[in-house]
Amino acid sequence: MKTLVIIVGIILLLAGIGMAVFFHPAFGLWRQVSKERIQASPNYRDGMFRNQEPTPQFTGDSASTRGTLWRFLTNKDTLRVPQQPIPAVKTDLKSLPTDSDWLVWFGHSSYLFCLNGTRYLVDPVLKPEWPATLMMKPFAGTDIYRPDDLPDIDVLIITHEHWDHMEYATLRDIRERVKQVVCPLGIADYLRYWGYANEQITEMDWYEASGGITCLPSRHFSNRLLGKRNQTLWASFMVEAGDRKVYIGGDGGYDKRFGEIHERFGAVDLALLENGQYNANWKYIHTTPEDLEKVILDLQAKQVFTVHHDKFALSVHPWYEPDNVAHDIATKHNINLLDAPIGTVVKF
Repeated sequence: MKTLVIIVGIILLLAGIGMAVFFHPAFGLWRQVSKERIQASPNYRDGMFRNQEPTPQFTGDSASTRGTLWRFLTNKDTLRVPQQPIPAVKTDLKSLPTDSDWLVWFGHSSYLFCLNGTRYLVDPVLKPEWPATLMMKPFAGTDIYRPDDLPDIDVLIITHEHWDHMEYATLRDIRERVKQVVCPLGIADYLRYWGYANEQITEMDWYEASGGITCLPSRHFSNRLLGKRNQTLWASFMVEAGDRKVYIGGDGGYDKRFGEIHERFGAVDLALLENGQYNANWKYIHTTPEDLEKVILDLQAKQVFTVHHDKFALSVHPWYEPDNVAHDIATKHNINLLDAPIGTVVKF
C-alpha cells in the first residue's frame, strides 16, 4: 500500500509539472501560429527555416542533443561561474538624454541604446521568473536591472526565440511602454499571445526593411522547448538613423554574411557581436574565439562591443574567457573595442 501511495504521488507530481509547462504562457504552446507568411518565405524549406549554408547543430565528439546536454550537465569546472560578484553600475536609465548616442549593456545579450534620438531595446532578459530560472541563473552582481528601470522604448528588437533572448516576464512587464517591436518571422505569434497589439509589431524576413531597420541573416537555429525545431526565424539587424549605423549581430556562427554586410552597408559605427557560450560541439551556431576575429575583420566596423557573456553560464568555457579573447583581437588588429561594466553608459 505504501509503495502504491508513493507511485501515485510521483505520477501526480509529474502530471502537475506537465500541466504547469503545458499551460504557462512563457512556453507559448497555445499561441496561434501564422503559417501562411512563414511557409511563403524563401528561407522556409521542407518544413522548417534554413540557414544560408549547411549548418549541423552539433559537431565534435558529442554530435547529438543528448550527448551534448549530458556533457554540459556533468561538467564540474568551477571556472564556468565567477566566485565573486561581477562589478556592475546601476544607472538611472530614465534620466539619460536622447540628444546623444549611447549604449547601456545589461549583461549577456540585453542592451539599451540611443541612436539619433530613438531608444532601442534589444533582447531584454531582466526578470528572473519561473520557468526561465530553471534554465538560467544570473552571475552574482549582474542581476541589478528590472523592467521597471527601463524608460519608454521606441523600438524593441528581438533577434530570436531562445530563452536567453526572449523572456516572457520582461516582455510582459514592459508591453505598455513599448511603441514598436521588430522581430523575425514567427516571433509575432508569441508577442500577440502575450498581449502585444498587431499594430505594435513589425515582423520581417531576411533582407526586408522598415523604418530604418533591415532584417539580416544569422547562422543559428530556433526552438522554445517542445515541438519541432526551426519554426521561427533567427536574425541579425542593421539599424540606420541619420548618417549613423548600428549592427545587431544576434546569435550565430561564422559565414560569408559579414563580408556581404560590409559590402552592402559600408563601415558601421557600432557592431554588437556575439562572444561567449561557444563550444567545439556547436561551432556552427555560435561564434567561436577563432571566428570572432574573422567576423570583426570582415565587418570592418568603426567600433565593436561584444555581448553574450558575463551573466549566464550556458557553455563550459571559463566565464572570463570571452573578454580576454575580445581584448586580444582588439590589440592585435588595433580595433576600437568598447568595453565597460554592466550598466555603464558608453558613448559611441
